[in-house]
Amino acid sequence: MALAGRVTALLPLAGAVATAVALTGAAFFTVAHAGCEDSGRFVQREDGAVEFVGGCLDGHDLPTAPEPVDSARYDVKP
Repeated sequence: MALAGRVTALLPLAGAVATAVALTGAAFFTVAHAGCEDSGRFVQREDGAVEFVGGCLDGHDLPTAPEPVDSARYDVKP
């Protein structure tokens, strides 16, 4: 009976580990088959900052930030 209690207590842990392994495998599979020839790399600049260089994404591929607009002012009456 004590063995059954131990096994029952370990089932949630085993399920969590199995889920973590499956998600990690899916992430590696996705990255490996992303279709990007240059995966990019991190380079430390002279000022000590770390910069991501390369990769498949270009700055022109990103959407531009919307133009700022003036906030509408509303009269608030208690």
